Amino acid sequence: MPDKSAPKKVPFWRSQQGRAWTFQICMLGGFLWLAVSMYRNTLANLETRGISSGFGFLNNEAGFGIGEITGIPLPQGGVLWFLLSLVAGLALSQLISRYQKKQSDRPMSTKWLAACLACSIGLPLVTLYCFWDSVTILHYTESSSYTLALATGLANTLKVTVIGCVASTILGLMVALGRLSPNWLLSKLCRWYVELNRNLPLLLQLFFWYFIVLQQLPNVRQSIDLGGWLILNKRGLFLPAPIPQAGAWVFCAAVIVALAGIFLILRRARRLHDETGVPGKKLLPSLALLIGLPGLAWLITGNPFALDFPALKGFNYRGGMGLTPEFTALVVGLTVYISAFNAEIIRSGIEAVSKGQREAARALAMKENQVMRVVVLPQAMRVIVPPMTSEYLAIAKSSSLAVAIGYPDFVSVGGTILNQSGQAVEIVGIWMGVYLCISLLISFGMNIYNSKVALVER
Repeated sequence: MPDKSAPKKVPFWRSQQGRAWTFQICMLGGFLWLAVSMYRNTLANLETRGISSGFGFLNNEAGFGIGEITGIPLPQGGVLWFLLSLVAGLALSQLISRYQKKQSDRPMSTKWLAACLACSIGLPLVTLYCFWDSVTILHYTESSSYTLALATGLANTLKVTVIGCVASTILGLMVALGRLSPNWLLSKLCRWYVELNRNLPLLLQLFFWYFIVLQQLPNVRQSIDLGGWLILNKRGLFLPAPIPQAGAWVFCAAVIVALAGIFLILRRARRLHDETGVPGKKLLPSLALLIGLPGLAWLITGNPFALDFPALKGFNYRGGMGLTPEFTALVVGLTVYISAFNAEIIRSGIEAVSKGQREAARALAMKENQVMRVVVLPQAMRVIVPPMTSEYLAIAKSSSLAVAIGYPDFVSVGGTILNQSGQAVEIVGIWMGVYLCISLLISFGMNIYNSKVALVER
């Protein structure tokens, strides 16, 4: 016999969950209706004004020059094999790591770590060497298509973003440690560095570095020339460019193997110190490996690189490699501006670690650099990483200000294409989609790292 005192079952359409689903479905339907209406309205207006729509214009010839050109590898042949081997190597490394953790709770042994490095680094490099002949790298010219022009601008943007993120983090860490220094003068200087750069607009700082600093360098005819090894003028910094020869692959492989060996030596020395208290030998074996192995490869292969020196031809230097003033001003401006915010984030993360942790580390006779590196910073990362993600996103999005100083980034190149083709809707849509993807990738990577350093509750 059913219990009459039990509450009656509420119908789904009257329940709280049912109402929530109903409201969300209505909101989603309204959003889709609005998007479709805007799309149809846009197509109708474009047709009324005689403007063609679609992305077919991307195959047209660009017909304009780009000041800074980055090679674009085609996603075919050797590039696909390299990406496949990279994914396979990372997957094998992850499997090895999980297998070792199941076998023992101790940190990964040196032999297993060497196997992971061989899979994640060695396998892709060997694959790239084997399929190098099928790798095609395109360089933009005025006869190239709009697609390659946009790809070149995107490569320039990504280059600035990566360098800016790394440089602003390192500089921000140095300024944060300076602010926490017991030295009164150093602490005050770092404080004023933070306050000054945080409260000046980024665009103003870009103008300062480009027009006030770099444009005051001498003209091309009066360049600062150090025997052809370094040439500096208002057109940029020019250096000799290494040209790979037949033995370049062997030399580069020797350098990579030497760096991996140094990493293993340092890790083994640290583990030996933790287990026995005796510091392991690090300096001499590392120097011997870093100098000896590449030096041996150099002797065996002969001269793996030839140098292409810059030479004055016409109104500028040709050959070699260099840094343009637009690229330098953009990187320096972004680095200095964002490093001020990063410094405060890092300082707050360090100060969030309780003083008892430092005192306990000092009681174990640890040096100050060991206290900061081993005890404080690993705990501070839990506080530092989330807000630091916002600063990395700011670097990616603020790089679009490069158009103000003439650096050919993604927005600048897209603006030129927009002026030539008149395809405003498509170009703006490409801008939005690309910057959205960049931001999502940065957030995805930082979220993964944040999950690794986050405090796991028991």
